[in-house]
Amino acid sequence: MTSPADSAITVFGADWCRDCIRTKKQLDSLGVEYTYVDLVADPSAADIAKEISGRMNIPVVLYPDSSHHVEPSNADVESKLRELSLI
Repeated sequence: MTSPADSAITVFGADWCRDCIRTKKQLDSLGVEYTYVDLVADPSAADIAKEISGRMNIPVVLYPDSSHHVEPSNADVESKLRELSLI
């Protein structure tokens, strides 16, 4: 995996989280590169995700324009990717 600095999108999540799995699957199916930060493997990253979103919910999807989504629907993610001309 690349570091967040090398990637346009960063996804903070956990493998037990259904929304995280769904969002990763969507990005993969669209061919969008992203960095996945596993909050189980790196618990300290949860503080970063909380700082970004102000919430404890996951996934937190951080976009290259510094905007973010928390627990986004597939439609939310697709809309943002189109807005950023990433798909």
